[in-house]
Amino acid sequence: MQTIKGLAVAAAVALLAVPAMAQNKSTLDVVKARGAVICGVNTGLGGFSLADSQGKWKGLDVDMCGAVAAAVLGDATKIKMVPLSAQQRFTALQSGEIDMLVRNSTVTLQRDAGLGIQYTGVNFYDGQGFMVPKKLNVKDLKELGGATICVAQGTTHEANMAGYFRSRNLQIKPVVFESQDVMYDAFFGGRCDAMTQDSSALASALATRNKAADYMVIPELISKEPLGPFVRRGDDQWMAVVRWSLFAMLEAEEKGVTQANVDEQAKGNDPAVLTLLGAKAGNGKALGLDEKWAYNIIKQIGNYSESFERNVGQGSPLKLTRGVNALWNKGGLMYPIPLR
Repeated sequence: MQTIKGLAVAAAVALLAVPAMAQNKSTLDVVKARGAVICGVNTGLGGFSLADSQGKWKGLDVDMCGAVAAAVLGDATKIKMVPLSAQQRFTALQSGEIDMLVRNSTVTLQRDAGLGIQYTGVNFYDGQGFMVPKKLNVKDLKELGGATICVAQGTTHEANMAGYFRSRNLQIKPVVFESQDVMYDAFFGGRCDAMTQDSSALASALATRNKAADYMVIPELISKEPLGPFVRRGDDQWMAVVRWSLFAMLEAEEKGVTQANVDEQAKGNDPAVLTLLGAKAGNGKALGLDEKWAYNIIKQIGNYSESFERNVGQGSPLKLTRGVNALWNKGGLMYPIPLR
């Protein structure tokens, strides 16, 4: 049902505008003319992209989409969410049904170089983990030899898991599901001994399904999963807009610019902040945007820390620590390229 629903939504959105590819135009021009950014997102992953009871989408990935809308259109609410399964996501981007894919998708060489798409940055560093029922008293991945493990089809998790256990001469029994929601239902219904996914997704499943009392995530990770937005390869102007929208949020955090103080900061004397906020011209012209593009992002979405904390951090049900997603000067990997 999730697949049918995702295809129906994608088809409806496709009718809203002819893809930029068919018009031989930059996606930036198409988005400006349309007045909305169409984003491919997860069908429902708490903390990253999940619709509430009123149908409003929230999450770290939704904020990334909103940031691009704020930069291009001056309004972070001018977005249209297209929920996609793991199998649908890249085809939807390739075909032009969506403007950008921001669906907790791992950046890999073959995806970036071989599918006609390109990643624009990393908005969340993750790793593949495993969840088990507490009653099994499993403390280490080596204890999963012979176990049945639920995994979602069309993800990097299938190959990662197979390689990890094969290299350790451990036999497992993968149980593959087309939809992550079906996988969750099967696992929590007792179909598998363990379930594997990005560790953040496992934390989301525990929080949103209220399963923390009976299930746990094994601390060990078996992979690097840098997650980030993708756009179509060759659409360089649009790629730059998406990339620098992310870097603007990181730069704002580094410079201490927040939703609450952005107006005050725009009147200050820090040259880097003035350039970021458009008080000193140049960046907007280079991107083909209004000079207040980054100001609009920060005023409406906030800096990266604000987005992280309310969606997946201490202000959210997930309660994730920043860890490797902290800024480079605080022990993390997040490093904004200079906005000048």
